[in-house]
Amino acid sequence: MRSARKATVAALAAGMLVLTAGAAVAAPSNDTYAGRTVIAAVPFAETVDTSTATTDGDDVDINATCGAPATDASVWYEYTAPADGAIVVDVSGSDYSGGVLIATGGPGAWTVQACGPFAVAAGTSAGETYTIHVFDFQGDGGGNGGTLRIEVTPAPAPPSIDVTVNPIGQVDPRTGGATISGTVTCTGEALFAFVETELRQQVGRFTIIGGGGLDILCDGATHNWSVEVFSEVGKYSGGKAASVTLGVACGEVLCGLDFEERQVHLRR
Repeated sequence: MRSARKATVAALAAGMLVLTAGAAVAAPSNDTYAGRTVIAAVPFAETVDTSTATTDGDDVDINATCGAPATDASVWYEYTAPADGAIVVDVSGSDYSGGVLIATGGPGAWTVQACGPFAVAAGTSAGETYTIHVFDFQGDGGGNGGTLRIEVTPAPAPPSIDVTVNPIGQVDPRTGGATISGTVTCTGEALFAFVETELRQQVGRFTIIGGGGLDILCDGATHNWSVEVFSEVGKYSGGKAASVTLGVACGEVLCGLDFEERQVHLRR
């Protein structure tokens, strides 16, 4: 009887070891590209144990143009953008050094849109499908993942900017420089904003080309701007000239743009 009990206990113990071993080696369902998790809509967030995730040839393939030092414990996601815009993929809340790669295409034909450590952003086009590859790049000195915290959110809208150009400019006959002016209105959260203008004028057989720019405030108010333009190929003269003026205001991910082409009259 005692021998039978020992045999039963041994069998149960062996079974428990098998079950435990099986649970320990089970990889996440999105461990491979074929099993990628489809993100139906953003914002999206989840927590995944990637300590048993693997790496394979698809990791090497998609990392070819990114060049991350390692792609350990990788998992895969997929997102189809419903409209033009941008997304931010943030894995900085993970307990290991997570990297992110965003690409279009598929195995053997990837086009990387963005890649980097902890969090990246990429512009999106309506109807385009984006693969999101998350991995352990061993930035903390070790590999094989851990607790992944991934958040995919829409990027903030870009600042808006509106630029105008005055029809009358000024020219300094002594220096040959021309002054172009106008107004600019920038609204939103901008890391930087500026106005640049290019001025072309036909003087005899020569085309005088020059440009200049300045930083602007993005405070929602309308401001006057003025740029003095010089050319390395000659001096501006009184008369007609063609200007192309660009206003740029960039947020954390996206930039707002506006430009105006117009003919200006340079007065002495």
